Amino acid sequence: MDLDDIAARLGVPVEEVERVHRLAGDRPSAPLPAKADAPAMLDRLAVPPTDAAEIMRGWPDPDSPLWTPELRWLLDRTIALVRADLAGYEWLPPGPDLPRDRGPAWRHLFVYAYLALVDVVRAYHTEHGIPDAVSWVTLADLGRNLAIDRRMHGEGWPIMQSWLTLHVRGSVYELGRLQHQRGDGAIGLHVPDSGPLTPEAVAASLDEARAFFPRHFPDERYTAFSCASWLLDPQLREYLPADSNIIRFQRMFELEPYREDDGPNGDVEVLRFGFRTLSTPLDELPRRTALQRAIIDHLRAGGHWHWRHGRFPLQRRR
Repeated sequence: MDLDDIAARLGVPVEEVERVHRLAGDRPSAPLPAKADAPAMLDRLAVPPTDAAEIMRGWPDPDSPLWTPELRWLLDRTIALVRADLAGYEWLPPGPDLPRDRGPAWRHLFVYAYLALVDVVRAYHTEHGIPDAVSWVTLADLGRNLAIDRRMHGEGWPIMQSWLTLHVRGSVYELGRLQHQRGDGAIGLHVPDSGPLTPEAVAASLDEARAFFPRHFPDERYTAFSCASWLLDPQLREYLPADSNIIRFQRMFELEPYREDDGPNGDVEVLRFGFRTLSTPLDELPRRTALQRAIIDHLRAGGHWHWRHGRFPLQRRR
């Protein structure tokens, strides 16, 4: 198919279609699971029932009128693009952001790609001796992010597509309270929306990672844990108690100097994760927790939140 024609039919810039074509090339794609098996897989991936029903309605059946030739091309090449970077640990935009209002086939194209890649990454996990329990709880981040996306009425999903390519490339593993991302000399830490960030849960997750990576990736060498997040913004110490879970978490890290252009907009990320909305006026946001009150009060006073980078040694200090 002509790339200019594909871009025009999809309603996206031709540069984005050319990027998919360049990165995927003629590399192999991967088949979707059988439609009859999909509901069980979606359940195992913690996809909420409402989202699962919508995904099934848009399923890429061979005779589905929802799936135009250009959309099928994009799905096939998106799968190939992500599969080609198996074991890669950088965030990877899988394809252009499609108009969400054109229906479930368009809205969930990357979900179908993710489902096609589950068997690919599960084989990779098996090669590295990854336990099934770790494999499935890691991949179930799909359902968690779909639930967040629905709560936010469509905001944020383009960013999460890039994030979720890490899961199906064998680059992120959920070990207890934290998610751990393979990297260049440092294990990147991510904090999913899955309960209190207690020091005990954090310590247990770090200990699990200290054993996990040498066991399953013995050729990789890590000397530090790293994190990039608004959770590390030291301005939070002006609002939260010294013994709060967030403050105790951020005090583990040695911060790098702040650079305004080194990461996403801190205000946007704080609102995204603190309230799961980007459109509600500050005066209408809930003030149920100390963190929510801190976020609102700081922004209303004219302040800004910062995205900060930090790290600490892999081995415990003695």
